[in-house]
Amino acid sequence: MYKLLIVVDMQKDFVDGALGFEGADRIIPGIIEKIKEFEAEGGQIVYTLDTHFENYMETQEGKNLPVPHCLKGSEGHGLCEELKPLLSGRKVFEKPCFGSIELAEYIKENASDISSIELCGLVSNICVLSNAVIAKAAAPEAEVIVNSALTASFDPKLHQATLDVLKGIQVTVV
Repeated sequence: MYKLLIVVDMQKDFVDGALGFEGADRIIPGIIEKIKEFEAEGGQIVYTLDTHFENYMETQEGKNLPVPHCLKGSEGHGLCEELKPLLSGRKVFEKPCFGSIELAEYIKENASDISSIELCGLVSNICVLSNAVIAKAAAPEAEVIVNSALTASFDPKLHQATLDVLKGIQVTVV
């Protein structure tokens, strides 16, 4: 049995780019420590990348959030600089929307070996929430954890409401 850490969308466009917001960078040192902790304990670490293409504005998401971001090949699509060396070579899930079906399949295939799944990253009320729900569905017997200090939102009220919703679906919020 092992612990799985999912680092969600710690990309330049969410930290200090097109959709960056005040406070997004404050979670980086804690995520670095969490990655090191998982490495020391023999846990597995994967990450997601929000991934869009030139037709973004024509997509459902683009029509509702008309700010081009995380375009594949752009600087904003890349990981924030501090996390690049720690996540280099690890399994990555590029996702065209909030949650990742490929991540769900990966978790489901390995569910019997996973004792817990911890998520951190951006944005708490969108992609962290979506992937926590997916993780819970893919591995219903694994403890799913979201550390409130290792995720953030552009809207503090939505951030807190998200943490409350996660508790309601039996995600451990620390």
